[in-house]
Amino acid sequence: MPTTRSRSLAPLVLLGSRDHRDASDAEVARSLIRGEAWAVAETWHRFAPMVLMLAERALGSRSEADDLAQEVFARLFRRAHTLQDPNCLRSFVYSFAVRALKSQLRHRRLRAWLSFKSPETLVDLRVVTPDVESSELLRRFYALLDRLSPRDRLVFSLRRVEFMTVEEIASTLEISVSTVKRSMARASSRLSRWVESDPSFAALLEQGSLK
Repeated sequence: MPTTRSRSLAPLVLLGSRDHRDASDAEVARSLIRGEAWAVAETWHRFAPMVLMLAERALGSRSEADDLAQEVFARLFRRAHTLQDPNCLRSFVYSFAVRALKSQLRHRRLRAWLSFKSPETLVDLRVVTPDVESSELLRRFYALLDRLSPRDRLVFSLRRVEFMTVEEIASTLEISVSTVKRSMARASSRLSRWVESDPSFAALLEQGSLK
């Protein structure tokens, strides 16, 4: 199974069985813990779109998101037996995705001094930055996000893109609410300052989308 550091040649594809589409998350989780093949496929079918969307928006690259999703589910299937509450399968999957994202963002920052490679396909962030109309502006905005620390970038993405509450972010990242607030304030302040120094982003500040 490829990781985000080793680009896959083909995407992971698992087809859920129609016979199990009505099964509850808890039922899927119990069968997944037992290692039943249908539960593996159904877990991918139910939660891969969520993981892919989160990764695309946080990383700005669909290809990186595909690789990260494969890594997330490979780890998830190996660690399924650690799920204590079958009713919490969705949050269990989400926690694996967030941990993988934190690791990927740290790795990206460490390798940034060696080279710069723009995402080959960019995710449309206009849901939170409605005035970004060109791919060039979007690319430059992702470049600004790359300047944030991994934690600050993830907090910003979860708050402004995934629309999670401060409490939800704190629980997901296993940090305090005050830490989330400080991280969000720091990310917003730095992004606003960087955007303000670039006339191309003046419209964003007028809309207050980074505040």
